[in-house]
Amino acid sequence: MRIFSLDKEYNIVCNSESTYYGFRHIATLHKNGHSIAKSKICYYNRTWECYEFESVLSKIIGENFKGKDKKRFIDKIKEGGI
Repeated sequence: MRIFSLDKEYNIVCNSESTYYGFRHIATLHKNGHSIAKSKICYYNRTWECYEFESVLSKIIGENFKGKDKKRFIDKIKEGGI
């Protein structure tokens, strides 16, 4: 499990789980300590991410934020700032 802090209000908890065919990354978005959204990406062999959970972080941010917040959080994860 790894926790990524977006700001004072939001954080994302990421987990990796084994599956019958490979593995999956699961991200849960929390606002003020309460779970508000979940997203997952399944992999059959391996992932070519710059760092673990990069893709699922981008996915959950893209699905749950708009405008300035979306851009700010996406830029933050691309820079590795979380």
